[in-house]
Amino acid sequence: MSFGLPPALAERVAPGAPAPRTTGFIVYWMRLAVRAVDNPALDVALCAGRALKLPVFVYQALDESYRYASDRHHAFVLEGARDVSADLAARGIGHAFHLARPGHRGRHLETLARAAALVVTEDVPVAPLLQWTKTLAAHAPVWAVDASCVVPFRSHRAAPSRAFEFRAATQARWNEALLDPWVDVEPAGPAWLPELPFEPVDLAHANFSELISSCDIDHSVPAVAHTPGGARAGEERWEHFLEHRLDRYASERDHPLKVGTSRMSAYLHHGHVSPFRLARDAQRRHTAGSAKFLDELLVWRELAWAFCAFEPRHQTLEALPAWAQQTLAAHSGDPRPHHFSYEQLCRAQTGEPLWDAAQRSLLQHGELHNSVRMTWGKAVLSWTRTPAEALSTLIDLNHRYALDGRDPGSYGGLLWCLGGFDRPFSPEVPVLGQVRPRALAEHAGRFEVAEYGRRVRVPARGEPLVVAVVGGGVAGLSCARALHDAGHSVRVFDKGRAAGGRLSTTVRDGHRFDVGAQFFTVDDARFGRFVRAWLAEGSVARWTPRGDEAAGSHWWVGVPGMSAVVERLAVELDVRFGVRVDAVVCEGERWHLLGEGGASLGEYDALVLATPLPQSAELLEGADAGLAARCARARFSPCWAAMAAFDEPLPAPFDVWRSEQAAVAWAARDSSKPGRPSADRWVLDASPRWSEAFLEATPDEVGPALLQAFFSSTDVEPTQPSALFAHRWRYAKVEQALAEPCLFEPRLRLAVCSDGCLGPGVEAAFLSGQAAAGRLNALPGPAKAAAPARRASQLTLL
Repeated sequence: MSFGLPPALAERVAPGAPAPRTTGFIVYWMRLAVRAVDNPALDVALCAGRALKLPVFVYQALDESYRYASDRHHAFVLEGARDVSADLAARGIGHAFHLARPGHRGRHLETLARAAALVVTEDVPVAPLLQWTKTLAAHAPVWAVDASCVVPFRSHRAAPSRAFEFRAATQARWNEALLDPWVDVEPAGPAWLPELPFEPVDLAHANFSELISSCDIDHSVPAVAHTPGGARAGEERWEHFLEHRLDRYASERDHPLKVGTSRMSAYLHHGHVSPFRLARDAQRRHTAGSAKFLDELLVWRELAWAFCAFEPRHQTLEALPAWAQQTLAAHSGDPRPHHFSYEQLCRAQTGEPLWDAAQRSLLQHGELHNSVRMTWGKAVLSWTRTPAEALSTLIDLNHRYALDGRDPGSYGGLLWCLGGFDRPFSPEVPVLGQVRPRALAEHAGRFEVAEYGRRVRVPARGEPLVVAVVGGGVAGLSCARALHDAGHSVRVFDKGRAAGGRLSTTVRDGHRFDVGAQFFTVDDARFGRFVRAWLAEGSVARWTPRGDEAAGSHWWVGVPGMSAVVERLAVELDVRFGVRVDAVVCEGERWHLLGEGGASLGEYDALVLATPLPQSAELLEGADAGLAARCARARFSPCWAAMAAFDEPLPAPFDVWRSEQAAVAWAARDSSKPGRPSADRWVLDASPRWSEAFLEATPDEVGPALLQAFFSSTDVEPTQPSALFAHRWRYAKVEQALAEPCLFEPRLRLAVCSDGCLGPGVEAAFLSGQAAAGRLNALPGPAKAAAPARRASQLTLL
């Protein structure tokens, strides 16, 4: 294939490129070469435009549905887009950026592709980009161009197996490729854009925090303040490394406390900085440090790209060499010294200081020192049930938190932990077999792990916020957990005697009842990943009651009570139960909380209200009348709940009963839920109308009345309970939500979250709390922590 392309560009186009159409325009779908220079994919598009005499423009987009979508990844992409948009404008090349969010969703690339003569994009041999490229090919001719490797990765004939063989086979081509600088192709005409099927984001003036908060993504993973995206930040970081650290790279790169690495992997992954430039700059130094850096950049990085291109199973154990697969299988039944849940691994709760520090570096800073990464990865094999589970866990942790995740280099490093690109080692050891061992204790003896742990605990934004969260239900604890994981100091206040909120489980005279929400459902993947983790731990289970099997197949309950969910969320958090907050006062940039009798509950940098919105409105009346008024727009209905215990099981042919007309709207045999005692216990929820009518009745009046109404409505033979209680929920059900993830006032560092924001249900409350945490995590540091600004290249993790 030539189509007017010079050989240096033609060899970078993936085989089988179709002929372009003769009318329309050229779209460069920019994904992972987000730069205006040193960009082979852009140059291919410009050359094709010249040859076909058609205009060229750059389309860039960010969707909500890609796996691991979060504030962290979104922020880095948007920051990179802002720089490249300005740089393309300076070169006279049109650029349009689409951000998917409410009111701005659609398959716009397909619309453009159907009108285009050709779509050019980067050749990226990993999911989901590979699949997206193939899907788009149904709508237009698509050329995929290698813009990531100095030697095109498809010029190799097979997946490389060892680094020394790859080095020997490719060295001459690297030397040749680095002789001359890359020459950018100039555009043939002025900047041009077609009629767009969407409103492009004004990247130069957009408020990225506001945009990101509106997206349906994971708001619990915050952006990394010390590693902003974009060509400007990437080039500054590189220049600093080139000037101050490159020559010491060989001697310091393996020491986590000496900051000997370039920390450029995120910029290389997103293509904000060209690998060609880095290689040329390093080659000119002629030092031991530059030689070692080039070996890592050209051998190990490009080996991983070539491997993924020729080994489509790179996400599985089948990508490992045969000897590694065999030895791991032979030792798959070995006893594991520990089995940590996904939650414990994700949140760095193993109790192993080195591993937890490494994971916290990922969790808070989005990066992991290259030497520590290998020890981190190998340890997981001994803590999971199977090698396949270990690899799946490593991929999830890396891709979710690392700014350079979802990259061929990621797969190369993770597979190496399990024997990839390596040889067998003897003697065999438990679990690892012949895979190269890397014991935590041995690695921990090489440097001061305590100091490493201290450094990675410093939040990515610098000084941590001191945050008060009022309300210890699902929304409040979801928010508190996300803020805590980001390194902030968080204290939760709840007037209840124990964890619960709407998921309360109460014990009355020795009988346990789920007096709040009876179950919850999962529709959103962001909530679903936590539920899967809780399921593995035994904190939740599915409930399929008799009488409502179809609906029940999607119902989840906490084990041994619904409050188990909030108890799990509260792990490691500072939660003060039995403390009522009567007033919140904002003075300057500090929040003062007052309890009963005006007792001080402390001063805080930020405040989160996670109570029912009418209660939040009352607290805010003197602090922010506007926000209070917005809270007051939500509408709730009350609910009386009766709890009854019986010595013998009720002769009811169902475990769940519902009615839209009766006084009792819902009845459930609480003891039919998984993990409950067998003694027959029922919870009866009154209808909103009945509850409203008897709102001020006493529990002693309500309990017998609801039980009698239940017997009358169901024809179940009336039976005297051994115990009967009642509880009133004044704000039980959301009737009219605000249709906003949360409310936020950045000037006051004030967030409000609740199921009243997004809608009724546990999932909505959880996501609202995550959204509130995302808004606070995006704030700059408090005034007391102000420090002189530093260049991005100087903002180091250590």
